[in-house]
Amino acid sequence: MDTHKVGSDTTVLADSLEVPGIGHLPVNAYVVTAAEPVVVDTGVGLPDRDFVAALGEVVDPADVRWIWLTHPDRDHTGGIFDLLDAAPHARVVTTFLGAGEMTTERPLPMDRVYFLNPGQSLDVGDRELHAFRPPLFDNPATVGCYDDRTRMCFSSDCFGGPMPREVAESGHANDLKPEELRGAQLLWATIDSPWVHLVDPEKYRATMEPLRQMGPEVVLGTHLPPAVRMLDRMIETIAMVPDSDPFVGPDQAALEQLLTSFQPGGPVPA
Repeated sequence: MDTHKVGSDTTVLADSLEVPGIGHLPVNAYVVTAAEPVVVDTGVGLPDRDFVAALGEVVDPADVRWIWLTHPDRDHTGGIFDLLDAAPHARVVTTFLGAGEMTTERPLPMDRVYFLNPGQSLDVGDRELHAFRPPLFDNPATVGCYDDRTRMCFSSDCFGGPMPREVAESGHANDLKPEELRGAQLLWATIDSPWVHLVDPEKYRATMEPLRQMGPEVVLGTHLPPAVRMLDRMIETIAMVPDSDPFVGPDQAALEQLLTSFQPGGPVPA
């Protein structure tokens, strides 16, 4: 896990997962060292990751006051319970639905939950974090946030995309050529949000206006390296998704071919 700062008081805890044949998908968490420190998402829960140790390089976990879960999928909640143990004064920012989904694995301690809906704000001492629903999402409990002090937006899965590992873990979205980033984001959108092909395109595009009006200078996504002054370009990209081809994943024959490629000597001749 690579740790690097974006601006004066926001730090990326950068990780990635390899998607065979596609690239590396960033899986980021963030720390906002506000007066009341905030952790946004808690990484993956794989055995070789120690989220609390990585977090400790940025802030004493005991000082964390807020854990903002952009939604309760496993790639966003891997370190949540270890962090709750290490941060006894922290509360988990989520929604009624988000907390409910967490109970299917291990319930959150409800006295440490703080319900916040899109359109509401959270005071973290020296700034407010404004909750909003990103235009693209794969979980109905998704809530991103906008830091009105730093003009940074945490967009959850929206704007994500697979990319080379070095960019995914230690780079910026700006490091990619515009056509490379656009291709990655369109691919990810069709994989992660297939519902977009079923809705009214104009109603879908209208959901981007609140984010455009918000005008963040930096977009920080779970599945996107930091993107600086790229909002308009990225909105143009996701506006294209309803007109793009739906994603069709590998079938069993493709899986068997992939598995044989892992055998010593390569694929077995047919």
